[in-house]
Order: sequence, then structure tokens, then C-alpha cells
Amino acid sequence: MSATSQETTMFKPIKEQKNVAEVICEVSEALKEKGYDPISQLAGYLLSGDPTYITSYKDARMKVRHFERYELLEELLKKYLKVDK
Repeated sequence: MSATSQETTMFKPIKEQKNVAEVICEVSEALKEKGYDPISQLAGYLLSGDPTYITSYKDARMKVRHFERYELLEELLKKYLKVDK
């Protein structure tokens, strides 16, 4: 095949990014399934920034790192304070 190919390249559409609340729920479920306390583990991650508090099971660590820690904290506070924004 030459460098000046006339073939059309097909790209797969980019999946919609999940919102913060969905990711927190997915990460929590992954932590539970692995036998961890999700509250303790998420609190450890939020306070320290150390991603090893989050399991890599079901790509939980990768998912949670798509967001800044302050975004995760904001979402948790919104739910706790029942604020729609």
C-alpha cells in the first residue's frame, strides 16, 4: 500500500465521558467486590492523592484519575448537601 492511498480511514466514535457521580459509584463497587471499604479507600485517595488507594480492578483506578480530586470532592459534597448544580 502506498503512502498516497485513496482509501478512507474509519474512526470509531469517542465514547461519551461518564460523569463524576457514575465513576464514583463504579469505583465504589469495584472496591467492594475486592473486599475493600470504599469510604476509607476513597477518603485516603482524596486526602493523599495516592492512586494506590484505588484498586485497578475493573479499571477503577484509571476511571477515577480522569477527574481532579477536587471534582470528586465537589460531587460528594453536592450529594451530601443535596445541591443541584
